[in-house]
Amino acid sequence: MDTSSSSSSSKHEIDGVNREKARQRMESLLSTLLQDPILSDVPKHSLSVSDVDVLINLELGSAIRLSILKMDNTSFEIAVLNSATVRDLKVAIRKKVNEMEQESMGHRHISWRHVWANYCLTHDGAKLIDENSLLSAYGIRNNSKLEFLPYVTSRLHQKHSRRRKHRFFHGLSKKCRT
Repeated sequence: MDTSSSSSSSKHEIDGVNREKARQRMESLLSTLLQDPILSDVPKHSLSVSDVDVLINLELGSAIRLSILKMDNTSFEIAVLNSATVRDLKVAIRKKVNEMEQESMGHRHISWRHVWANYCLTHDGAKLIDENSLLSAYGIRNNSKLEFLPYVTSRLHQKHSRRRKHRFFHGLSKKCRT
């Protein structure tokens, strides 16, 4: 029994060492690739394997580049796969904005729950609300422009509605009249 548990633990140690070596090889390969002048426009820091996959698919035509217009009329670009959903788009936006904030201001926490509860993305007037729907269902293609709008979801209907001002004593005025 001890021999099987010791061989099992040594197997896990070997797997861990192999994974670490593979990760180190992948990082060295990425750093070597990023030194190529052809890839000068690729961000050098915080690049993951999934980011490289999206960039490769962008070159092959299997991914799209989108322009996101913020409320302050500034914009940034992101790339997602052609088969991306609204959820994938939100993840890509979150990652890009966090990287931009890190570069400009250092560590800063953004409450993405608050952002998505109070703003939605739109494309040609269509609100991208259903997180499981494909971007292509909204007519989003390469070089499409998306923008943020200040809308919130109503909890009953899961639809975006105009934001109402909170009235603290709204219910009290009706009770006092009777």
